[in-house]
Amino acid sequence: MHETSPTVFLIARPSVDLEAMRAYLEDVGGASWLDRQLEESGGAPNSAELLVEFCGRACYRSWEPGLNVNVTRVRTDRREYHENILRSAHGSVLEHANFSFALRNVSRTFTHELVRHRAGSAFSQESLRYVRLTDIGFRVPPALAPLRERALEIVERLEEFQREAAGQLGLDEEGVPFAVKKEVTSALRRLAPIGLSTDIIWTANVRTLRHVIEMRTAGGAEEELRVVFDEIARLAQREAPLLFQDFARQDDGSWVPAYRKV
Repeated sequence: MHETSPTVFLIARPSVDLEAMRAYLEDVGGASWLDRQLEESGGAPNSAELLVEFCGRACYRSWEPGLNVNVTRVRTDRREYHENILRSAHGSVLEHANFSFALRNVSRTFTHELVRHRAGSAFSQESLRYVRLTDIGFRVPPALAPLRERALEIVERLEEFQREAAGQLGLDEEGVPFAVKKEVTSALRRLAPIGLSTDIIWTANVRTLRHVIEMRTAGGAEEELRVVFDEIARLAQREAPLLFQDFARQDDGSWVPAYRKV
């Protein structure tokens, strides 16, 4: 058994094909909008923010004044434009931008709660039908700190059972079919602590990300989720500051947006 701490890795972010975007804009008469974006960003626009703004402007053909006679005002300030999306709850355009996180050494307690946020998400989790438990990772939550040694002792006994059972059932003997190994490995996981450490890959669009950050950093959220989503919130605000511009971290660690349910 070894003690662990959860860590967060941002492994994927939006990528925009600028040439294809330009081809579209030249066809609809909005290429000058992209020229401004490139000039203001020094040729390296924030892809997530660019994609969201592109999708938002496509809804109203608001690239330039005159392209849509019903639009009399075209916002040119990028921060103001994105704030208007948040303020007006035009949240559907946020769904075009996705971020992927590799969450390392989170507990299965954590993942059971995370996968409830299935709308706008994709999950790929380490499978204990195929991965045998020979060295259980475990994090003692702060609430159990006074009982830390006893908690670790229990986990070590469960780990010992996993190894002994695999040996007595002959899982590593030559010629054991993979189907048998899978069946026994799957059965053994039923006698493992739900708090054991695991890995999960989570992809979420910005609309979902905003919602889950708010929910899982709130004061009543489970402690481990608050720790992990505090880090995810920091990453999200750093990666796409205009899309998370209204979030403020409170003294208790919760992240609260000015515009809810976008």
